[in-house]
Amino acid sequence: MLSRRGFLNTAALAGTVVVGGRVHAANIPEAPTMEKATMQPPLHPSSGPDYNPVVTLNGWTLPWRMNGDWKEFHLVAEPVEREFAEGMKAHLWGYNGQSPGPTIECVEGDKIRIFVTNRLPEPTTVHWHGVILPSGMDGVGGLSQPHIPVGKTFVYEFEMKYSGTFMYHPHSDEMVQMAMGMMGMIVVHPRDRSFRPVDRDFVFIMSTYDIDPGTYLPKVSEMTNFNMWTFNSRVFPGIDPMIVRLGDRVRVRIGNLTMTNHPIHLHGHKFAVTCTDGGWVPESAQYPETTTDVPVGAVRVFDFIADNPGDWAFHCHKSHHTMNAMGHNVRNMIGVSKKDLAKAVGKLAPDAMVMGTTGMAMGEMEMPMPDNTLPMMTGSGQFGPIEMGGMFTVMKIREGLARDDYRDPGPYKHPQGTVAYEVEAPAGTAPRQINEKAKAKPAPAQEMKGMNMKGMKGMKGM
Repeated sequence: MLSRRGFLNTAALAGTVVVGGRVHAANIPEAPTMEKATMQPPLHPSSGPDYNPVVTLNGWTLPWRMNGDWKEFHLVAEPVEREFAEGMKAHLWGYNGQSPGPTIECVEGDKIRIFVTNRLPEPTTVHWHGVILPSGMDGVGGLSQPHIPVGKTFVYEFEMKYSGTFMYHPHSDEMVQMAMGMMGMIVVHPRDRSFRPVDRDFVFIMSTYDIDPGTYLPKVSEMTNFNMWTFNSRVFPGIDPMIVRLGDRVRVRIGNLTMTNHPIHLHGHKFAVTCTDGGWVPESAQYPETTTDVPVGAVRVFDFIADNPGDWAFHCHKSHHTMNAMGHNVRNMIGVSKKDLAKAVGKLAPDAMVMGTTGMAMGEMEMPMPDNTLPMMTGSGQFGPIEMGGMFTVMKIREGLARDDYRDPGPYKHPQGTVAYEVEAPAGTAPRQINEKAKAKPAPAQEMKGMNMKGMKGMKGM
């Protein structure tokens, strides 16, 4: 739900632009805020050039106002609470009530004025990632502008010279502020509506967090060991499905401000990468893909025709990134005798359950968990457990949807004879087991050379 904050009475300097005095301060636009974590309807322009607006997964577009020939926005940097999925919330930093912040939408050639109010406990800035603008508006604290002090408001003014897809994030205590969730997307539509038009346009940004079960704050100094891999600070099954009308030309815009790359894969279709944060890819340079790798600090945009109806998985293809709250030190127990293991574990923890001896599929098991965390694999579909998490959602392609209808149509009704099915066949042989009594043969001399002998202790009988 959109609410309105009161007018602000503070103003300051940003780059070479001065907002000072009572008259200017009174003219600062109100700052809308968002409380819901579900995808909001597209925000169609009420004035100026027309365009087909984007929808943000589990997010919204920041409203704006016209002031003469300037399009004015107001971002508020502040602590927020974000629900990753039902059952888990995180205490983050973001903009206008959410992390990530709202999507900023405008048109190529627009003159943009963005007010930024700092309600964080430390100074901040905003960098407009990929946008070509004057140096003093680039948002690098100390280099191109003063840091925005606590409680103050700065204003950025520039022209959106090029259409495309960009990001915004701080360049002030960047490690902490980005790790706390301060980021958002920018979509600049072509002024010429005939330039590569689409029917449905989705946008989201990827971020990662390391949050111990039972806690609420991310570890801001973590670089590699994350356990929450998110689309717009949501994890499956909390990520919105992408609802598409059969036959639509669809665009998906993806930003990456995590610590690693993400190969994003769409089932059932092929697509072409059409844009990056550096600009539009010429048609002569495009080629068919089903997976596109999104590097760190980059944007990838792909277009395709939704010509294959169904419920199609959409996810990062790094398997650990489609899990929640995963312990990275879990031992591989496949093939270990459950009986012997249960006896040993039971002496130490009578209520413990032996798991992993036949794999990690959890199915419909319900297990007690610490407060404020999520199952590693979860979610369900019409045929049973989906056993996913993290960076996973579903693209639902259906006939007959209205233009702005993004309501979940429910499970796909498969035509008769188009679902994989079981057939009667001779009973298969039992899974091959490792002979526990067999002794391992010593490694050849050339393989032994250079091994760390301290790690050889306890290897007897393996």
